[in-house]
Amino acid sequence: MNILDPALAFVEGLALIVSPCILPVLPLVLSASVEGGKKRPFGIIAGFVFSFTLFALASRRIVEAFGIDTEIIKYVSLVLLFLFGLVLLSSKLSDRFSGLTSRIAGIGGSSKIGRGDDLWSGLVVGALIGLVWTPCAGPLLAAVLVQVVRQETDLAGFLVTASFAIGAGVPMLAIALAGRKVMGKLGFFTAHSEGIRKAFGVVIILSVLFIASGINIGSIEPPGGTVTAVKPADVKGEELKNGLAEPYPAPGFEGITAWINSKPLTMEGLRGKVVLVDFWTYSCVNCVRTFPYIKSWDEKYRKDGLVIVGVHSPEFEFEKDLGNVKKAVEANGIKYPVALDNNFDTWTNFKNRYWPAHYLIDREGNVVYTHFGEGKYDVTENNIRYLLGLGAMEPGEAVPIPYSKEQTPETYLGYERAKGYEGATPIEKNAHAEYMFPESLVRNGWALDGGWTVGGEKITSDEAGSAIRLSFAAKKVFLVLGTSTGEPVTAEITLDGMPIGMARGSSVSPDGRVTVDANTLYELISRKDFGTGVIEIKAAEPGLEAYAFTFGS
Repeated sequence: MNILDPALAFVEGLALIVSPCILPVLPLVLSASVEGGKKRPFGIIAGFVFSFTLFALASRRIVEAFGIDTEIIKYVSLVLLFLFGLVLLSSKLSDRFSGLTSRIAGIGGSSKIGRGDDLWSGLVVGALIGLVWTPCAGPLLAAVLVQVVRQETDLAGFLVTASFAIGAGVPMLAIALAGRKVMGKLGFFTAHSEGIRKAFGVVIILSVLFIASGINIGSIEPPGGTVTAVKPADVKGEELKNGLAEPYPAPGFEGITAWINSKPLTMEGLRGKVVLVDFWTYSCVNCVRTFPYIKSWDEKYRKDGLVIVGVHSPEFEFEKDLGNVKKAVEANGIKYPVALDNNFDTWTNFKNRYWPAHYLIDREGNVVYTHFGEGKYDVTENNIRYLLGLGAMEPGEAVPIPYSKEQTPETYLGYERAKGYEGATPIEKNAHAEYMFPESLVRNGWALDGGWTVGGEKITSDEAGSAIRLSFAAKKVFLVLGTSTGEPVTAEITLDGMPIGMARGSSVSPDGRVTVDANTLYELISRKDFGTGVIEIKAAEPGLEAYAFTFGS
């Protein structure tokens, strides 16, 4: 670990003292500190540092795992701070809150815990402050998360985040101690402590309203997507939008087993070019939906010095086959270089975790912008134009693909990553078993019926009539399918127990059947409007392989 990373994080934490989001926190810290013994302020700051560090490290994964909108998280935190302000306005609520924190702090401890110097009670209060304040920390926290992602170990990431929290806590502690000293020496403050507490409550409430008005409310961006733009409302080729706070040298292409559309390339050999590295895999529908944009950039900007490299990192074993990847490249009309990263060496070098993932590299060979998933095509193209020196983009040149937050998440069927299984029969790993559908399925739940063998990354039908059922919310439903026999396998597709009809996807014939003759992505349902439903896939023969469902809005 570079010692400069935690040092920089500490300085960034200190800088938060001038952020508007600190406004509701400082009076809360001061108000909580003036009550109790001398150790209480230290307990509050220690609790704040601890909870803030843990929550900041966990928040990204929580958001990703459950698909939570960061705007919602942000405003929930403001609501909680608002409620804290109301507590300070009421003597009764303030007394109850103080008593509650003391009781929580004393659980499992001696009778002295929560009394005396109130260190443990202060820890509880500080922990609560850290939890509700984290989503408000803003762009500086996002910058720190970039540093965390770049660390090679979890310990190093923890040290960086903790340094940031300590930096934020130091001025808070100084203010708390200074406030106690002033209030302790001046009888006026002691005599009017209740009024002062209520004044703090008013300050907190007004501060929350000020922040909620839209001035400098920060949100936690995906790792690598920190905000540094001067004019965030504009999308122009005159500045780098959402660029990395700390650009870093681009890793090399290592462990590549084959190249398509190009001789082997190196980062050193591409120096002087603007490079877009796109991590993808051909059975990933999210990746496929980015191709029109990526191919457009290749056509428009190749002559200006843009080089796009598609790094194919396979999600499933069959995607390692060079012939399969070549077919996918041809079918999707990809003309730019594609590298087969079958052993995930280049993926690991980039510390990547997503399909699709875009890394934009400047002419000096530094990664300056990243984006994970679909969308933000206008921002990415803006940054390409900026690095190429081409100026502003024409209005309406790029439009993000609409995405519904109610959409069912990608659903894996192999036991290694399976979620949402609701079958009446427990899953048997790597062995034949007879399964039975439950009476009903909750949203995003799936189940099996008939004979199946459930493997680590796929399930295989062992007999004719074996079926999969999934309750979903989407406009389109895709399923990665294959055949274990080497011979085509057919399956009947129904929707809500009825023939699929006009809702059939491009892979389904008019009679409602899909013929599986290759390991690839099949479109099973395509409706005009977003909606819910239950899809059933019934194999007509043994040997049907199913890997994962994906969806479109």
